[in-house]
Amino acid sequence: MNFDSLFTPFQYKGLQLKNRFVMAPMTRAFATDGIPNQLIVDYYARRAAGEVGLILTEGTVINRPASKNMKDIPNFYGDEALASWKKVAEEVHAAGGKIAPQIWHVGNTQAGEWLPSSPLESPDTMTLGDIQATIDAFAKAAKDAQTLGFDAIEIHGAHGYLIDQFFWQQTNKRTDEYGGKTLKERSRFAVEVVKAIRKAVGPDMVIIMRLSQWKQQDFTVKLAHTPQELEEWVVPLAEAGVDIFHGSQRRYWENEFDGSDLNFAGWLKKVTGKPTITVGSVGLNGDFLEFFGEGKGASTGDLSELIRRFDRGDFDLVAVGRSLLQDPEWVKKIKSGRFEELKSFEAASAQKLY
Repeated sequence: MNFDSLFTPFQYKGLQLKNRFVMAPMTRAFATDGIPNQLIVDYYARRAAGEVGLILTEGTVINRPASKNMKDIPNFYGDEALASWKKVAEEVHAAGGKIAPQIWHVGNTQAGEWLPSSPLESPDTMTLGDIQATIDAFAKAAKDAQTLGFDAIEIHGAHGYLIDQFFWQQTNKRTDEYGGKTLKERSRFAVEVVKAIRKAVGPDMVIIMRLSQWKQQDFTVKLAHTPQELEEWVVPLAEAGVDIFHGSQRRYWENEFDGSDLNFAGWLKKVTGKPTITVGSVGLNGDFLEFFGEGKGASTGDLSELIRRFDRGDFDLVAVGRSLLQDPEWVKKIKSGRFEELKSFEAASAQKLY
């Protein structure tokens, strides 16, 4: 396989990347009481030194009640946490990388036995005042990221968390302006979040938005069943200020709609005209849950299909998750053809930082 095209530079607005590989955001929960530590600084700097083009951090939460569902998920607010994130950005830059925080609110999801002390926020509990305060908190986190020197921002709008809970009819039963029978109507909250962030950071800072059809609550869900429904959903987000769409799916090689072999990222690019990131078991050659649960799989997988779709122009960037978690030099090894040195993903790797 010829990987040369994946090592061409990428530029959009002020975001300039050395190659097309992105480190996918992966929740690690190693930030003690929400404050990133030196282990986290080193963890991201190591991937930057491994020549990842853009690092998307694990989900970092905004300053709202119950914005996280595990106590050691990192905060993106407060002097101590922001000072730590500034150090992360500086060390990534020193290693030659670029980095964007993923800003997040988990909504009413819960994890394990840990429960936040604050009431859970979700579409069925939030007042209009809560909604406006949450929009403002997203904008504040984005502005802080810009001030700290991050290279872009990613909004987490996927996987059944707060923004996605507003998209999804099963979790958004509101009868006011933030609800509605159509996906476009239920997208108002997300559109206002994007507009507020764009106003806060100005026209040049790149805003990425991660979307998914599937939810952690139900892997089979589709918000948009047709290209027309997808267009009604995402074009307003692009018009509000999203620069790059991150199309999350469990397996990148699966086609999104009948009658076309475009995947989710391919369709996002087709209907918006914006650059897109594909993701979903890149570097693995089997089922998402099988690999994460059992630690099987080769780290290269069959990437010929990825290259075929990329070279056709379906998407612009490729996010790699577990392969980079396992092997910080995965990109560097792919570039130099050192395939025999690639390490297979092991589930135990999710339990440590290195």
